[in-house]
Amino acid sequence: MASIAQQDISPVLFEDTSVAFASQSDSKLRKTYWLFAMMNQAWLVNLGTFFIKLALELRLPVKNLIRNTIFEQFCGGETITDCEKTISALGQSGIGTILDYSVEGEGSEESFEATTAEILRTIDKAAVSEHIPFTVFKVTGIGAMELLEKVQHKTELTTEEREAYERIRSRVNSLCSRAHTKGVRIFIDAEESWIQDVIDQLAYEMMNKYNRKQPIVYNTYQLYRHETLGQLKNAYLTAREKGYYLGAKLVRGAYIEKERVRARENECCDPIHKTKAATDNDFNAAIDFCLEHIEHVAICLGTHNEYSSLCCAHKMKKRGIAQNDQRVWFAQLLGMSDNISYNMAKAGYNVAKYVPYGPIDAVMPYLFRRAQENKSIAGQSSREYLLVKSEIKRRGISTM
Repeated sequence: MASIAQQDISPVLFEDTSVAFASQSDSKLRKTYWLFAMMNQAWLVNLGTFFIKLALELRLPVKNLIRNTIFEQFCGGETITDCEKTISALGQSGIGTILDYSVEGEGSEESFEATTAEILRTIDKAAVSEHIPFTVFKVTGIGAMELLEKVQHKTELTTEEREAYERIRSRVNSLCSRAHTKGVRIFIDAEESWIQDVIDQLAYEMMNKYNRKQPIVYNTYQLYRHETLGQLKNAYLTAREKGYYLGAKLVRGAYIEKERVRARENECCDPIHKTKAATDNDFNAAIDFCLEHIEHVAICLGTHNEYSSLCCAHKMKKRGIAQNDQRVWFAQLLGMSDNISYNMAKAGYNVAKYVPYGPIDAVMPYLFRRAQENKSIAGQSSREYLLVKSEIKRRGISTM
């Protein structure tokens, strides 16, 4: 794909830190600076993760430290009510909120039912808030991964397992049905390849039921998998044939290390592209395909990649798609890539932040992943750190 010059599109200057950090006070900016300075050190991330896990297991009083550092940076609070301040602050900058109940499933039917009930509350909240354009859930939050894997591999199920799987389907349907009734769009998150096929089947079943008049249910497409682009195109053809809108959240992918370890252990084909360039090519090709068929597709780009964001903006302009067209959204995680989120929102594009929430103990697995991803994604912590450092310099304030 040809290089996209920023002057060729509506002005989106990702280097403009005055916009990216306008909502942060000097003290908050300093705290962000030191957090990313520490996360920029891989050894410190590994050491900190080890000791936080140990402290929590030993029930040491570390929750306030966590709450005032990494939790504050990447989470909206422990409850939906706690998130109100974040929802309002983002809304004032023209950025939507995607409430993400980030509690890991405990594996019991009771916990699956509790998680379903909480996600229903996020849907109800979105229905009455102008600042919450989407809701989201993971199927493994409302059902056992082991059971989903058995279903995907067509393993013969016991009577109890068949009943448990029907409860998963029922929970998925209850969430999508409530979203449809309330007019709230809902993402079904992507997960590991060994359960993704069955998640896809559930997503398309829901689209067939609830996307008849408008896109309500969105499936998630991980473009770091070499077969995903073809699957996206086939999903579009199926949607056209059956007469429903395709909702597509495009991401690169979040399970690369787990996928490759599993492929080695099972001596099977690695489903992940061999190079990042191949992933980037497929991601940008997916954008092109969806915009080409925008009359029947709605997309959200879940990306921290500046180039892909610019590519999409450029293609929108070329095709005469308005910046605020509700069929095209951009999304980033809270606490990351504010230079993309705030500058695109200021330029008139539809932008939302994933805002994770939940009890600190229960959300720690999510936070550990954020720390590891910032460490492992090439240049991610360095980029965040340098952007904050640039804004501190622009303001003429000290880091202390």
